[in-house]
Amino acid sequence: MNNELQAVVEYMEKERGIDRETVIQAIESALLSASKKSMGAHREMQVTIDRKTFDISASVQTLVAERVTSPAEQLSLREARRFKPDAEVGDVVDVPIPPQKLGRIAAQVAKQAIMQKIRQAEKERVFDEYKDRAGDIVSGSVRRFDRSDVVIDLGRAEAVMPSRERVPTEEYQPGDRIRAYVLKVDNEAGGPEIILSRTHPDFVRRLFELEVSEIADGTVEIKGIAREAGYRSKIAVVSHDEKVDPVGACVGMKGIRVKNIVRELSGEKIDIVRWNDEIKTFVTNSLAPAKLSRIELDDDLHTVTVTVDPDQLSLAIGKKGQNARLTAKLTGWKIDIQKDEDAMGFEERVKLAVDRLATIEGITAEQAEKLVQSGFLTAEQILSAEADDLEAVEDFDAETATAIRASVEKHFEQQHGDVDA
Repeated sequence: MNNELQAVVEYMEKERGIDRETVIQAIESALLSASKKSMGAHREMQVTIDRKTFDISASVQTLVAERVTSPAEQLSLREARRFKPDAEVGDVVDVPIPPQKLGRIAAQVAKQAIMQKIRQAEKERVFDEYKDRAGDIVSGSVRRFDRSDVVIDLGRAEAVMPSRERVPTEEYQPGDRIRAYVLKVDNEAGGPEIILSRTHPDFVRRLFELEVSEIADGTVEIKGIAREAGYRSKIAVVSHDEKVDPVGACVGMKGIRVKNIVRELSGEKIDIVRWNDEIKTFVTNSLAPAKLSRIELDDDLHTVTVTVDPDQLSLAIGKKGQNARLTAKLTGWKIDIQKDEDAMGFEERVKLAVDRLATIEGITAEQAEKLVQSGFLTAEQILSAEADDLEAVEDFDAETATAIRASVEKHFEQQHGDVDA
């Protein structure tokens, strides 16, 4: 028995990484539980395993009685003095129990309890190992899929990457090796739950910290990250050493550093932006390589209005508005990108004027076109016009003109506060 016990303890210690003393205590507790079920839960018992020989010793507290009426719980004075020479009637004596007396049922219960204790010890070990690792990057292999969630084998533990934390452009197969960001670790009733993510912006941050030594040592600081996982990320960096170029440090010699990160992110594009506390400069850097004509700030609305030449508009906005969205996330300001009207042709200006008036609630696209054709190119011109001038617009009557003016006044009140009629 002791050889088998020693083998179990050593296996759990070497293969499962569970502390030897933890395993032995779990077995002692399990044997004690089994013994009580076999010999009576109300009786005080003790089970001890020798740490060197692995011999098991068990004892039960038994009352010394002058006349034994319950052999299972009482002991005669003569028998008691075999275990305790100075025993007297009324004393409680620890009587050794041969391990074989626990019986087959007790042994089965002990085995189940031992495994339960060991599984609990494994769960506690896993939680202790990962509880402080939130924010780290871990490596593992895809084990299986639970609906759209990915179960990842980390070696001594399993982790879950929920569908919301998966990059939409990535596909996985069982056995694939992947790296992921530890989002959080919860100690649930069924065991620790390790949640991983490959979409979190801080996954990109940690990859840069691992790849770029200047970030790791604090010379270069990441001031912000905006990300659309699987497609594009913008990262703002600043150097605390004037001799170190933050963008160059992140890109690396011949681009090797950023290429390694792009490869890890399955081809996701990364824009490295030079951070600046002056918002106009920061927005200019973030929208590069688009060339900007003018930048205007509205502190009240926390909006940056960017004007670009017509040939730069699509570059500044980006595919499906992605460049503008990421710039807004990175800077924390709303970004409004417009064409430079001075650089527009006549037809473009007319179309822009129609589109702007049509955005006002209460003015249809057809009405906006007729207003522009009559010379009312802006909402300000409509407000300053006389009623007769508005009624002179094609197909407008007094009621329509009054409604148009009311819609423009309401629009200005919403945008700029009260407007004098």
